[in-house]
Amino acid sequence: MNASARPPNETTPLCFSINSPPFNYNTTIPSAYFSAIFSTLGLSSNLIALVVLLKSFQRTHSRSRSSFLIFLCGLVVTDFMGLLVTGAIVVTFYVTHFNWRRLDPHCHFCNFMGMSMVFYGLCPLLLGASMAVERFVGINRPFARSASMSKSRAAAMVMMVWVFAGAVALLPLSGVGSYHMQFPGSWCFLNISSEGSDLLFSLLFSTVGLLSLGVSFVLNTVSVVTLVKVCCGQDGMQRRRDYEVEMMVQLILIMVIASICWCPLLTVLSGTRLKVPLLLLWLRFATWNQILDPWVYILFRRAVLKRIYPRMDWSRGSIMSLYPSFSGTLRRLTRSSLGGAQEADPGGGKVEDTPHPVKGPPPSL
Repeated sequence: MNASARPPNETTPLCFSINSPPFNYNTTIPSAYFSAIFSTLGLSSNLIALVVLLKSFQRTHSRSRSSFLIFLCGLVVTDFMGLLVTGAIVVTFYVTHFNWRRLDPHCHFCNFMGMSMVFYGLCPLLLGASMAVERFVGINRPFARSASMSKSRAAAMVMMVWVFAGAVALLPLSGVGSYHMQFPGSWCFLNISSEGSDLLFSLLFSTVGLLSLGVSFVLNTVSVVTLVKVCCGQDGMQRRRDYEVEMMVQLILIMVIASICWCPLLTVLSGTRLKVPLLLLWLRFATWNQILDPWVYILFRRAVLKRIYPRMDWSRGSIMSLYPSFSGTLRRLTRSSLGGAQEADPGGGKVEDTPHPVKGPPPSL
């Protein structure tokens, strides 16, 4: 794979011991354009999402909504910095074609990029799991949450996620795993091997990522079921849950995007040596997570949906009431667990649900 032979007495740094530049590959003009457009699209999307979230945070008066927005802001900042750091290195390589061994003879730069890839890869998955925990507690244990969760607590949880992901990314510097140059020489990543500490680090990375997705799936499923029961219950019209439904829709979409983008890469980090095109494909697939995430916050807001469907009455009733047939089906399915949300009259009929008056529209993003 190497384009030129190295002197026999030259000591090869660890990060170049498997793949050593320069490599033999064809022209990289399409790759340069692809990387530049890819990075620009992701950075601009996250900037727009950050502006939207900051404006929403200033307008909101709900404590639970403020905590959720802090998590979203942390996720946007992480995605933005991940694209900025890794994208700048990749685009620079394709434009200048620098030789990593000459520029970085002691592997400091390669280790930095490898740590960035691991850190900015784990953070979105861990933050998604943290948001799932926050929503689970907020929906299923609202009173306990109101006493324990605050803006400072949410910010502290975001910082804890960053610290944990940073600690994992630093493990190869302490001897657990290693970062290596990857073909075609534009990036460094953990060494996917079936031996020793490299296998341990690969399994740790994939296990943390898959556990985060699993926790998100379980807790989000329970939260959705609980929220459906509340919306379809007798007090569903009185307890306005539009903003909670909106947050859960956004969180479900974040989870689905992360699962689709990251599962192929996480599941193959089992110690088997991958073919180069396949590894590049899964990596680019995972990077789409940082581009698609911000559009969830930008598009899936009631303020945007009002403009898309201006004729629809968004100020009256719950979001669930917008779909009466679906709402009726869910009400029948959850009636038994609601403990008498609808009671049978002596004549064999059923008493119709009486909607409670709505006091005012809830806050929205």
